Amino acid sequence: MLINTGSKNKLMRAVEISKFGGPENLKITKRPIPDLEKNQVLIKVQFAGVNRPDILQREGNYPVPENASDIPGLEVSGIVVDKGKSVSRFKIGEKICALCHGGGYSEYVAVNEDHCLTIPKNMSMEEAAAIPETFITVWSNVFLRGKLKKNESILIHGGTSGIGTTAIQLAKSFGAIVYATAGSDKKCLAAKKLGAFGCFNYKKVKFEEEIKKATNGMGVNVILDMVAGDYVARNLKCLRKDGRLVIIAVQGGLTGKINFAQLMVNRQTISGSTLRPQSDKAKASYVRNLKRYVWPLLTKKEIRPVIQKIFDLTKVSFAHRALEKGNHVGKFLLKI
Repeated sequence: MLINTGSKNKLMRAVEISKFGGPENLKITKRPIPDLEKNQVLIKVQFAGVNRPDILQREGNYPVPENASDIPGLEVSGIVVDKGKSVSRFKIGEKICALCHGGGYSEYVAVNEDHCLTIPKNMSMEEAAAIPETFITVWSNVFLRGKLKKNESILIHGGTSGIGTTAIQLAKSFGAIVYATAGSDKKCLAAKKLGAFGCFNYKKVKFEEEIKKATNGMGVNVILDMVAGDYVARNLKCLRKDGRLVIIAVQGGLTGKINFAQLMVNRQTISGSTLRPQSDKAKASYVRNLKRYVWPLLTKKEIRPVIQKIFDLTKVSFAHRALEKGNHVGKFLLKI
């Protein structure tokens, strides 16, 4: 199937944010099928991942980069139906998944070929859509920024989120000792089944105290935090000497107080990142890392993305509400 992307008569279904605010502001509309740049492939989208940045964008708290689509959606799976003149890695009809610069909540999306990966034969389209943004976020922050090594320990907050379920599996697969937090005993059990050595219900216990107990007072080497706020100071209390705290979201607040003397004495490092604003070159590097180090694990089914539920595109507002409610284990997807 070849799409004439230059035709102005070609329209597709897509989700747009009619105004900033709640999920009710996500509306199905018609948009032109995107034109291709020479290094892009056009994907007929089958499934799209629903992620926290999509909610932030809908709320008006995650500005769209200047050269990006205003349509939400940062990861998809689908079929290549057209390609730019310089594209060499993919063929028409090939099944791929991709890290999008926005535009995933639509029937078609144009993506840099260097941000795409061929789907293994033993992986479903649904599973593939749950990988790019989530796995790259984990890989770039836990292993590149956090420098987690074999036999080190890590604390993963939000252990049953899409990020959390991915981070637990990857950290365990690469030989780390994994701890997690979650908001219920049931979720803690799910985290342990995925590979966490210990999981602490943050509604019942102080995680920093439990981590110190579990590590004989040493603390963990790395913490992956999506809370921030007052969690930062608490994280430092259970981060061992030369430990690395990596912040990837600020669900608990934009500011917090820390003891800088403690930070210096323990030689601790705090860093953070967001994925979407990074350069095409950086994203391409992450994709290559995924293909080299993670794709073999996925191909062998040693790890798998965890999917909570799939919503039809017309039910996109329900998917956002479900993610905001926070009762899930794993990821939500949209069927396009």
